Amino acid sequence: MNQERLLKILLEPVISEKSTLAGDKANQVVFKVAVDATKPEIKKAVETLFNVTVEKVQVANVKGKRKMHRWVPGRRKNWKKAYVRLAEGQDINFAAAE
Repeated sequence: MNQERLLKILLEPVISEKSTLAGDKANQVVFKVAVDATKPEIKKAVETLFNVTVEKVQVANVKGKRKMHRWVPGRRKNWKKAYVRLAEGQDINFAAAE
């Protein structure tokens, strides 16, 4: 796979109550990824960027919400999130990366 493509797949980590609970229970990390990203691409990107071993990748397509702005209907963009299960003993610390 192209190195540039791997750098553009992971957009940002998702920090929420649900993702924190998934991290505590199942050793998973949640990322917002490119809409056209595939599971093997996501796995390779996480392994190369963070030097960890990935066991499994699960993907969810999130539909954008409908919103109103001053009586004008609008819509947020659709996006994709990936639940990445890390191998036993592996961890990604986002606070130390800054």
